[in-house]
Amino acid sequence: MTFNPLRERGVPLDRQVRNWRELNVDPIDPDRCDPYTRCRIITMNGIEVEALMFSHHMARHCPDPEVKRQLASVRYCEAQQQKAVNWLLPGVASVLETTIAYEQVAVDLTAWVARMEPDPYLKQAYQFGVLEDFDHLYRYANLYEMIEHRKAEEIVDNLTEVMPGRPTRFHHRDPVDNVRDPYDRNQAHPLSKLHALTIMAAEQQTMNFYLNVGPEYMEPIARQLYQEIGLIEEEHVTHYESLVDPGETWWEQLVNHEYNECYLYYSFLQQEPDPKVRAIWELHLNMEIEQLRAACELMRRHDGRDPEELLPAELPEPVKFEPNKGYIRELLDTQIDLTTLGAGYVREAHERFEAMQERLQGEEPPASDRVMEMHREMFGREYRLETEGEHPDPSLRVHG
Repeated sequence: MTFNPLRERGVPLDRQVRNWRELNVDPIDPDRCDPYTRCRIITMNGIEVEALMFSHHMARHCPDPEVKRQLASVRYCEAQQQKAVNWLLPGVASVLETTIAYEQVAVDLTAWVARMEPDPYLKQAYQFGVLEDFDHLYRYANLYEMIEHRKAEEIVDNLTEVMPGRPTRFHHRDPVDNVRDPYDRNQAHPLSKLHALTIMAAEQQTMNFYLNVGPEYMEPIARQLYQEIGLIEEEHVTHYESLVDPGETWWEQLVNHEYNECYLYYSFLQQEPDPKVRAIWELHLNMEIEQLRAACELMRRHDGRDPEELLPAELPEPVKFEPNKGYIRELLDTQIDLTTLGAGYVREAHERFEAMQERLQGEEPPASDRVMEMHREMFGREYRLETEGEHPDPSLRVHG
C-alpha cells in the first residue's frame, strides 16, 4: 500500500501540545522487549534531536520574527516528541548497555541503508562507515564483560554479530580526509537525501552521547576508550554531513527533515511489535504530517517553489531493522583494508594517514588495543559473538 504524507491529514498543530499525563510514557521492559524495538527508539531519538537542533540553527539565521515564531511553535512539539521517545528507554540500563545498543543501531541501520542506497558513491560511504561501527561494538562488548561481567549477546540478542571490524586504531585519519563529496540536490534520488539525513542524525546522536557519558566512569580504560571512540564519532559526523548538498536552501532542508521524520515513523510503525511503542509511532506520524504541511507552506511562501517538485509521490520502501550478518561479512572480506584519501578511498596507508597515526598514537597503544589486551589477561580470551560458523580475524589483513 502506497503512502504519501503530502496527501494525508494528521493532528492539527494547535492540538499537538501534550500535558504531563500524556507525556508520562511507560518505558519498555528490557527483559522482554524486541532488541530492535530499543534500536528504533534510539534511532528516533536521534532523528528528533537533529530536527530540534536544525530548527534552532535555522532560527538563528532567520531575520523574520514571524517565521521564528512558527519554527518555535513546531519545535516545542518536536521537543515533546523527543522526550516521549527517549523516555521509552528504561532507567535500569547502564551506560555501557546503552552504548552497545547505540552501536547495534549504527551497524544494522547503516548496513540496511548501504544495501538500499541507489547512488554508488553514497553506498560506498555507508559501507566504509559501517565496518568502523562494527569494530566499536566489538571493543565496547569486551569492555562490558570486563567491567560488568556480562555479555553483549544479552543486549544484541544474537541479531548482530560481535567480532572485529576495521580495527579502531586505523579510524584516526587526517581531518581533511573525512570530508566526502556531496550529492547534487538537483540530481540526487529522493531516497539518497533521506538516507544521508538519517545516518547523519544517528551518528550525531552517538557522538553527543559519548562526549557526555565518557567521564562518568572511574575505570581509566573505560574513560580512555570513550574518549578515543568519541573522537572517531566526530569523524563520522563529518563524513556523513558532508554528503548533504550545501546548496539546499533552509526551506528545502526544513522540508527534507520533516519528510524524513514522516518516512521513519511510518517505517517503524509497519515493523513495531510492541503495542505501546507502536501507538507512539502512529501518534507522532500523524503529528509529523501536519508539521510537514507547515514546512511546505513556508517553502512555497519564502522559497517560491512547490515541495512536490522535490519530494517523491509516495514514501519509499520502509526502513527495516533486521540482521545484516551476511552483508557485513562480505564487506569484511572485501573492504576491511580501505582508508580515505581526499573525497575517495584507497587500500594503501598514505602519507597523511601515517602522519596522523604517528602524531596521535605516539608510543602508547590506543585504548581500543589495550582494552583487548586487558580482556585477554583477565579471561584468557577475547569476547566474540559469532552465530554461524567460524570467521577469519579481519584485523590481520589491514594496512599490511
